[in-house]
Amino acid sequence: MNSANTAQAEGPNAYPSAAPLEFRNVSKRYPRSDRPAIADLSFSVPAGEICVLVGPSGCGKTTAMRLVNRMTDLTSGDILLDGESVTQRKPAELRREIGYVIQQIGLFPHQTIAQNIATVPKLLGWEKDRTQRRVTELLELVSLPSEMGDRYPAELSGGQRQRVGVARALAADPPLMLMDEPFGAIDPINRERLQNEFLRLQAEIRKTVVFVTHDIDEAIKMGDRIAILREGGVLAQYATPDELLARPADDFVARFVGADRGLKRLTLSQLHDIVLLDVPTAHVGDAASDARERAAQRDADELVVLDGGEQPIGRLPVARLNGQPVSADDADPLTSTASRETSLRDALSLVVADRNRPLVVLEADGRLAGLVSLELISAALRPADGAGSPEAARGAQR
Repeated sequence: MNSANTAQAEGPNAYPSAAPLEFRNVSKRYPRSDRPAIADLSFSVPAGEICVLVGPSGCGKTTAMRLVNRMTDLTSGDILLDGESVTQRKPAELRREIGYVIQQIGLFPHQTIAQNIATVPKLLGWEKDRTQRRVTELLELVSLPSEMGDRYPAELSGGQRQRVGVARALAADPPLMLMDEPFGAIDPINRERLQNEFLRLQAEIRKTVVFVTHDIDEAIKMGDRIAILREGGVLAQYATPDELLARPADDFVARFVGADRGLKRLTLSQLHDIVLLDVPTAHVGDAASDARERAAQRDADELVVLDGGEQPIGRLPVARLNGQPVSADDADPLTSTASRETSLRDALSLVVADRNRPLVVLEADGRLAGLVSLELISAALRPADGAGSPEAARGAQR
């Protein structure tokens, strides 16, 4: 059992480590407002998945998130957390059982990092030793050194403070986390690092997450499911990132996700998701006749040259085989390679940069995995029969 589950088993929470969330015909209208902020919103988030709320300014995405922990009360409809209406819970108790991460982070400046992380466990009455163990576990979980627990927020970088904010939200092992543009105030480089770190963390802890952003690229990267809202809090489409990009429900969704949605789809897949091209190889010192025969068997006009350790060191055109044993000096050096974890979009960029030649892909240990070509990448974008049109998407929309 991992540390998060251990904390859950010991704690008083009524929910499991991750819980499903459901919006049922939820509406929110503020007094003296001409139109609702949220209108008849319905969707479900399976336990352990990230749901991203995205849309233009004024679409109600933050309002929808704040309805979940009753920081704002709904006007009609219901929200169920693990099958139980949030309206039946006392707001203070409910909020202690829901992690909350905001853009401004909101750490208490007069408290140490350890004290900040321990905020909710202290409110829940955890014993001191148990709280300290949880703080230590969480610092490790968000990749911060344990000695950082004695520092104050002002002594940390923005990225480090945001990690502490995530750790504090996870302290009592909540079944649900609400994240309101958590990385919006971070510079682009650290923002990407934090996104990747959170996705790594989510793969380990599998929380149910509602994530608000205005950035469709961030939504596509972070979400298992994406809810695109129109102005007035009307749901335009709720789908997986791939379905959203392949089959936008209407022109509004198509414009919102962007004309480059085909390229965006390439970021969702990695090279380990497709079958690579087999490629003839030759080792340094192999007879030229043997190398020619292997190339002819594959109808290939070049080979990948391997060293004695099975590591690719270059490409050798068949026409350059002159009867002498295969030599590394005759091969063209590899200008770029990819790994199985390389996204199809990055692979496409590398292929185009190398005059559209198939890209050499390496295994984790440096051995040759195969090649990826423009044709393979293009095939990954082809939708299934009938897909790709708004009409088809409307019929399949949840």
